[in-house]
Amino acid sequence: MAVTNPVSVYARSFDERIGSVLAAAAERVPAFRERLRAAGVEPGELTSVDALDRIPVLTKDDLVEVQAAAPPFGGLLAADARLRRIFQSPGPLYEPELDEPDPWRWAPALAAAGFGPDDVVVNTSGYHLTPLGAMFEEAVRALGGTVVPAGVGNLELQVQASVDLGATAYIGLPSYLKALLDKADELGAAGSLRFERAFVAAEPLPASLRTWLEERVPVLRQGYGTAEAGNLGYECEEKTGFHVPDDALVEVCALDTGRALWDGEEGQVVATLFRADYPLVRLGTGDLSAFMTEPCDCGRETPRLAGWLGRVGEAVKVRGMFLHPRQVRSVMAEIPDVTRYRFVVGREE
Repeated sequence: MAVTNPVSVYARSFDERIGSVLAAAAERVPAFRERLRAAGVEPGELTSVDALDRIPVLTKDDLVEVQAAAPPFGGLLAADARLRRIFQSPGPLYEPELDEPDPWRWAPALAAAGFGPDDVVVNTSGYHLTPLGAMFEEAVRALGGTVVPAGVGNLELQVQASVDLGATAYIGLPSYLKALLDKADELGAAGSLRFERAFVAAEPLPASLRTWLEERVPVLRQGYGTAEAGNLGYECEEKTGFHVPDDALVEVCALDTGRALWDGEEGQVVATLFRADYPLVRLGTGDLSAFMTEPCDCGRETPRLAGWLGRVGEAVKVRGMFLHPRQVRSVMAEIPDVTRYRFVVGREE
């Protein structure tokens, strides 16, 4: 008996939303309509996932240029869209947070890791300009949990708060979780700091670090996403790859043609969000991955990405934030006496 490729089933599940939501978005958002016309696509031709192959991938650098030409959101936000917050990432790139529950869609990822209404969650993700802290706070709130908005910095106070408040869960960088646990050891509070679960994201999780953390935290899961698109993948209990969400279309696309690859070939991760008031369509993350075509033993129907396999461009991630070469060039251009330079990014331990 042949096994159905879950990736193909997943792709077909978006046909109806492409025909309805994206056509409506073209009516409401002129910049999106112009993008379609530039690609030779009429809104009425968006009837299936296959039709998206005709729309060129929008890179983050493209998005920066679009926003600079028509600030602040490049004309991609509907005039009547209601916003809760506006964030800024390096570029600068502005990310609107729509006024709706769990707008970045991380609640299902946290639920898969066991987060729920009884949890007190120490959220060490950044809260200043970057959307990461708010992303996860909204997800915890959607699940009924309580958030300690710790942010980044002052490990001693964070250990004290975690102990005093009986924190049960952690969200943030994996390297920061290690630093927090090391500080608890240093303060003699390791026996009182009892995280039952942790959700980590925004930087690699090496096997050695994972093993160390899992000796201290019973449940450790990691997620994958971007500041613009939110949740694009998360681990289940099997911890083999990232299950893509069922409320956003995640593609792996060929680097030369932009064609979607559904059979396990390596390419760029590309995301489409189904929001008529802010249509992010075929947004290239710059990350390389591939779909795992066999079903997962956990029973979830959404397919999995095979983890992070590299970058398309030259950007590098430094402590959870991307550093682009153009940013380096911009800074060095202001120092006339320097004609040649090299930047080296290192990571301790």
